[in-house]
Parts: sequence; structure tokens; C-alpha cells
Amino acid sequence: MTIRVLLADDQPVVRAGLRMLIHDIPDIEIIGEAGTGTEAVQLTTELHPDVVVMDIRMPVMDGIEATRLIKAGTRASVVILTTFDDDENVYASLHAGASGFLIKDMVLDDIVTALRVVAAGDALIAPGVTRRLIKEFTGGGAIPARRRREIKGVTDREREVLTLIGRGMSNAEIAAHLYISMATTKSHVARLLTKLAARDRVQLVIAAYESGLV
Repeated sequence: MTIRVLLADDQPVVRAGLRMLIHDIPDIEIIGEAGTGTEAVQLTTELHPDVVVMDIRMPVMDGIEATRLIKAGTRASVVILTTFDDDENVYASLHAGASGFLIKDMVLDDIVTALRVVAAGDALIAPGVTRRLIKEFTGGGAIPARRRREIKGVTDREREVLTLIGRGMSNAEIAAHLYISMATTKSHVARLLTKLAARDRVQLVIAAYESGLV
């Protein structure tokens, strides 16, 4: 199955670079490019990509609002592409419905892996990237106090698992940390997704932040 990708970035050199890097990947096809958030929304509706790689800062409409509109009106997944210079915008993009984010200096293999993961319906919360996000949040106080939420209906163990997810741990790391099996870990994660009405692992990370667990 070929993954159909739309590139949305206001810098032509960035789009050209990504297109060149991905050109020879047999299961990924670049089907269009947008230079503004408005164009990204329009082309997503017209071209039906599987994944939209979205910059945050673009003219006319920024990537956060474009992501919100795309998720409200289409089935495409969105991955934010950022230089990571604005923590609040990254956080807001996840709230808007993005399935993850990429850093612009990531190597090609990581970008390709990210596109495949998101196209498969999962979220891109790579432990190393999540830890960097956590470091920025905790160091700069980027999470607004108004976004506090109470976590209800979860067990003590599920709360532990949610905390570790928020800290950027993978399922394997959580299993090792809590001395439980991978199957048990996956069951806890699945129940958290259901109980918290979370779409994916990204939203579990957000829930951990909003509840003050991290």
C-alpha cells in the first residue's frame, strides 16, 4: 500500500528537500504541496492524502488551525513539522488533532518511519522526542495553568502507567519499570485510551500533563 503524503510548508526549499529525500521510497508518494494553511486544507479535501506533513508557522492560516480544520472535515492524519522553537504551538497542535510531530533536523529514516507509523493509525510519540518536549515544558512553564484536568475512573496502576507515558517511556520501558509483562502494559494502555476517550498515545501524554502527573 502506498502512503499518499501532502507537504505543507511556506518554505519551498523545505518542500523540495523533503520531496527529494522521499522520492525514492517505494511505499511513499508525495501527491501535493501547499504553501499556506488554507492551501493545505483545500488540497487535503481535494486530494485525500493519508498523511499531511504540516509546518506550524505559515501565512494566511497557521498549521495549528489548518490541522484543526483537516481533522474536523477529513480522515487524513497530520504530523507537525517544526523546528521546535515554540513549545506552546507544539502543544496546541496536538490538541488540534495532530498525530505527532517531526523535528526538521531528523534523519530520513526517522521521517520515513514517522510517516509509516502515522499512516498505520498510530501516534508518533518517540520516547527521545517526547523527553525533549517534556524538558522544554518543565523548563519553560509552557503549559497553561488553565489546562488542568482531573483524571477519574482509572486504577492506581493505570495512573502509574499514564505518568510513565507522559514521561516519554515506551511500552517496553514501562513494562521493565513496573516489572509487568508487555501484554499487561498494552492492556493498561488500551484501557487508558478508552477511559480517557483518547484518540491515541499523543492524547495520553497531554492528559498526563493536564492532570499534573508530569
